[in-house]
Amino acid sequence: MATPPSPLGSAIKVVVACLDGRRLKGFVFNFSAARDTFRLFPEETSSHTAGTDVKLTEVKAIFFVKEFSGHPEHHDHYALKPGAHGRKLEVTFHDGEKILGTTEAYNPKALGFFIFPADPESNNSRVFIVNKCVVEVKPVQA
Repeated sequence: MATPPSPLGSAIKVVVACLDGRRLKGFVFNFSAARDTFRLFPEETSSHTAGTDVKLTEVKAIFFVKEFSGHPEHHDHYALKPGAHGRKLEVTFHDGEKILGTTEAYNPKALGFFIFPADPESNNSRVFIVNKCVVEVKPVQA
């Protein structure tokens, strides 16, 4: 049976990496990098009142994922393919985690930016990175 459409629009699966180490799984409908909060919903068909507001000041990154379970047997490769569009960057977080990918809109003075993982088989389709959680961003040659 098909899932009925949500009155909020298309649901997008996310895993939110919080600064306190928690990982929150849920759905977003209208995430905007221009706002300092977003609403996280427990289900794809949740009502507006079922959501919880999340402050970006409490977030390290938001992983827009294909599946909540991920692909445990897959280990992302970190080689950028020649011809990848956008600026090629390696981002290192304060906790040592690194992400390699491309971006169209990195601005260190902004709240954050989106990066598209180098590995097309990654479970992440894109990641919103909060700039204050980053220790280094360096350009990478493909």
